[in-house]
Amino acid sequence: MNLPNKLTILRVLLVPVFVIVLFLPEWFGFPAEAAAWLAAIVFIGASVTDMLDGKIARKRNLITDFGKFMDPIADKLLTCSAMIMLTHLNRLHPAATIPCFRLIASKKGVVIAADNMGKAKTVLQMIFIPALLLESCRPFSWLLPYFDWLWQAVMLVTLTISVWSCVRYIVNNKGVVDFHDC
Repeated sequence: MNLPNKLTILRVLLVPVFVIVLFLPEWFGFPAEAAAWLAAIVFIGASVTDMLDGKIARKRNLITDFGKFMDPIADKLLTCSAMIMLTHLNRLHPAATIPCFRLIASKKGVVIAADNMGKAKTVLQMIFIPALLLESCRPFSWLLPYFDWLWQAVMLVTLTISVWSCVRYIVNNKGVVDFHDC
């Protein structure tokens, strides 16, 4: 197994770590602010593996079907888990979590790599999520009154790009997507 694929698997393995860290305050009375910082660090570390695996795969010509298939799954696991946890923590509206349809094609043996719109959406989410995790933590808490509108705007832009990416995915792959499977 090549390095980019190992980084993708590492990202998948960091997802339960991220979720468990956010449950530490509820389960064990761990300080919520410390859990938020630790979760943000885990999330950022996992996000960095996304950037690295793609760069390394392209630079060393190590692009594989496994990587093209698994990389977007790892991204979805990470971002959807984070959005679900942010919803649980009352920091994100549930409507912000948009389902991904890329997996439908996998049943037909077709691997569809992420396009630039999907990559832009992922980058926005990977910036937005740590910001939401840390918004009420020191030293950022004094910024809350000023940034409430900004979080809403970023969430709206991310949601718009997510929906647009989904529509483009369906249109560009209409021969592969079978809505009877949904």
